[in-house]
Amino acid sequence: MSKDDDQTPNTPSPHEVAKKLADFMKANFGDAVSFQTVNESMGATPDDGSPYSTEFNKKEEEDRSIFDFDLRPRDVRDHLDRFVIRQEEAKKVLSIAVCDHYNHAKFMRRLETSAPEKARELEYSKQNVIVVGPTGVGKTYLVKHIAELIGVPFVKADATKFSETGYVGADVDDLVRELVRKADGNVELAEYGIVYIDEVDKLATQGNMIGRDVSGRGVQTTLLKLMEETEVPLRNPMDIQSQMQAMMDLTRGRSGSPTKDIINTRHILFIVSGAFTGLEKIVRDRMRQGSIGFGADMRELPMDSDLFRHVETQDFIDFGFEAEFIGRLPVRVVCEHLSADDLFEIMSNSEGSLIRQYEREFEAYGIQAHFEEDALRAIAEKAEAENTGARSLMTVCERVLRNFKFELPGTAVSELKIDRELVEQPVAVLEKYREAASKIGDSKLLTELAGFRRQFAEEHGVEIAFEDSAITRLAEISAKENMSVLALCRQLFRDYQFGLKLIQKNTTQDRFKLPAEAVDDPDHYLSDLVVASYSHRRANREANAQAAAGEEPSSLAGEEGSNQDGNSDQ
Repeated sequence: MSKDDDQTPNTPSPHEVAKKLADFMKANFGDAVSFQTVNESMGATPDDGSPYSTEFNKKEEEDRSIFDFDLRPRDVRDHLDRFVIRQEEAKKVLSIAVCDHYNHAKFMRRLETSAPEKARELEYSKQNVIVVGPTGVGKTYLVKHIAELIGVPFVKADATKFSETGYVGADVDDLVRELVRKADGNVELAEYGIVYIDEVDKLATQGNMIGRDVSGRGVQTTLLKLMEETEVPLRNPMDIQSQMQAMMDLTRGRSGSPTKDIINTRHILFIVSGAFTGLEKIVRDRMRQGSIGFGADMRELPMDSDLFRHVETQDFIDFGFEAEFIGRLPVRVVCEHLSADDLFEIMSNSEGSLIRQYEREFEAYGIQAHFEEDALRAIAEKAEAENTGARSLMTVCERVLRNFKFELPGTAVSELKIDRELVEQPVAVLEKYREAASKIGDSKLLTELAGFRRQFAEEHGVEIAFEDSAITRLAEISAKENMSVLALCRQLFRDYQFGLKLIQKNTTQDRFKLPAEAVDDPDHYLSDLVVASYSHRRANREANAQAAAGEEPSSLAGEEGSNQDGNSDQ
């Protein structure tokens, strides 16, 4: 046997195989399917010398801050005040629940290191939260900013897209797997993340339903296991991505490197929310039965903090939730409807105000937009009537400002004053801006042309004027390119001084009137002028020579100097 036969074949490393598989998945499925290597998804350090080892160590350093949690409920509330207006009770309840949860996680982390036996024996009931409130009142915003403050992965999903595991529809366990993706493959960090499920009220079922309810009661059953403590396989055996990654598990297994293939949900905080339309009726009906006097004059109003104080677990069960499911959500709070004053405060004082977004959008078109206080009041009043909370602010703003965004960019308008008149009569105000843009445009164009001509004459000793056709073309190009006429002239005629000075030397001409051709093709037009100036110079020499010999001078010299200025002087 030759020496070459003894050599080990050049087989690719697991990391190289994973890279090829990732490229294959992207080429065939695009961004709809992602692929993570075992090292990436497990947070393990690869043994093939790849750069992931450095990234893993860096991530490990970052994760330590989570287990040094030292925030107080008041600190969390103060942070939320910067972004969410009102909802004081919700901020307080969520701040306490989050601080208790992560303080316990911090304690358990230390106890598992110093006394593992005690850690296993310690009982703890997670403070999962249920938030009741209509759309657009800030429920998602609250949870999102809490997760950002703490530095843990955050996953949001609508309950309506899930079905019971094993049926058509999204798998509830994918919520936990998504935390791993948000944590860049760090399973340990993902095990301390926050899962937020909106529209959970859609999972409520009617007691008279016949047959298996896989998207209601079935999802509740699966979720309640996740919310307490269970272990979720990191790989979903039902899709192609997980099958490919399972193959990588086998590859790593042969090398003897241990990997973590489950996610424990013990320290994952679950927060669910929904409008719960009809829950207020259940509460009122129960209270009427208990006290005729109390309920005799009650109107059908939405859930508010006063009524929510009377909500009991049985009310949620009557609404359509399993007792075991609602029992996993011990912390309950309501977010109230937003009034016009609340919506005004959101636009005026929230760091995430929609008004800042609209100011940036107009600024991108070169327009300085300024919102007057009375405009914000008018927008808030219209938004309140939409009855979709803070989301209605964009609905109103888009409806009012849409045509201004379309028509004003590229005109002479550089400032937009948004007041109550504009909000209430956008069509009439836009017409005023159209007329003003036309007048401002003519005046501004002539002013900028005069400034360019004056500067050019002072710097180069020759004067430029423009024919009416040239002025029209400059205005058209300026509007199309969204560029001032002054800047456009400087760009088009930046080298004209050299050619014009040469023509001045050949012809003594020091004043030039440019037609539209000079605007459309400035280099070609100037080149023709220079060539003509040499012909003019040659003709002058011949005329002088003929005059010296006593002959009649040729008329060519006068014909060549035809590029003189006319009566118009722009």
